[in-house]
Amino acid sequence: MTRFIHDRFAKEYLEELLSPVGTVNIGSDVTSEVREIDVYFTPNAAVPEYIESLGLLGRLANSTAIFEPFRNPVSVSEVISCLSKLWDVRGKLERQARRENTGLNETELPKLWILTPTASELLLNGFRAQLDEPQWMPGIYFLGEYLRSAIVVIHQLPEIPETLWLRILGKGKVQQRAVAELSGLATDNPLRTNALELLYRLQSNLVADLEQEIETEDRELIMTIAPLFQEQLQAAQQQGKKEQQRLILENFLRGRFGELDQRMIAFLSPVSTIPAAEFTVILLAISMLAVDAAGRQEAVKLLAENVLAVRLKEFSESLPALVTNLLALPAAELTLLLEQLPQLSADELIARLGQI
Repeated sequence: MTRFIHDRFAKEYLEELLSPVGTVNIGSDVTSEVREIDVYFTPNAAVPEYIESLGLLGRLANSTAIFEPFRNPVSVSEVISCLSKLWDVRGKLERQARRENTGLNETELPKLWILTPTASELLLNGFRAQLDEPQWMPGIYFLGEYLRSAIVVIHQLPEIPETLWLRILGKGKVQQRAVAELSGLATDNPLRTNALELLYRLQSNLVADLEQEIETEDRELIMTIAPLFQEQLQAAQQQGKKEQQRLILENFLRGRFGELDQRMIAFLSPVSTIPAAEFTVILLAISMLAVDAAGRQEAVKLLAENVLAVRLKEFSESLPALVTNLLALPAAELTLLLEQLPQLSADELIARLGQI
């Protein structure tokens, strides 16, 4: 189900953004009933500039916190489950303080932030969740003071730079606009780079799930992220970062087919030198292949065709036979030939392949 794909993205996303200023634990278990906390954050590094760059997310992370992100609108039972996790953690900390004979200040206890795209008035009223303006912006509803909890309704947050990093975790048009806003940031912005890499991985996982039933908004999200692939690749190429393009290809193939064999690894470097626009087309073509042995074989063939097509444009009629001969090589010889490829002329390459 795509919900699990989005859940994993949300956890990895929060971990990536918060880890520079604290310890992030994903999937921590609490109590013997094994209730799993999505993201448990403990601040341990004072980096004011970085925290400020996170905007509202940085403000939520100014103290120990539990983040529980939801892809779909949170339900009453899910809010209760989140509160139970918070109480379990509180009980654990209190027991530890008694064992160590140390005091436990109320401010040392974690705060719970429930992140949901939308929330009904019925749900908010049922938990007596209230806005706290002007201390906090619209969209953040606080439960009773001693509950140390709030429901962050992402789609109600104002669309300003301060809320961007939370709106990325929204849904539908709100998330798509946030992704477009993200792409407009400076290309040397490390937060932009890290977020885009996670979005690329999300897109890859969603595409791999296309054989299952997928929501229209997920298809739209895929199309929103796709142009960023090409933009990032073009930027990498302009800066001579072939290694970055290679890494994108490797992560993409691993996300789709799992562990790479020697033949697929052999094509990583030569394919990473292909111009960004054509490289993006290759990724999209591979994304439409079946996720099985036959799909893996077709992916290798597709990589071989593109590598030879770049080098042998004037020999297009002979390309199918040359691809067949190239893939007939044992893995070790294939790897060696591809490593020697930059030093071979078109005639030398054809001669080598024609001898097979």
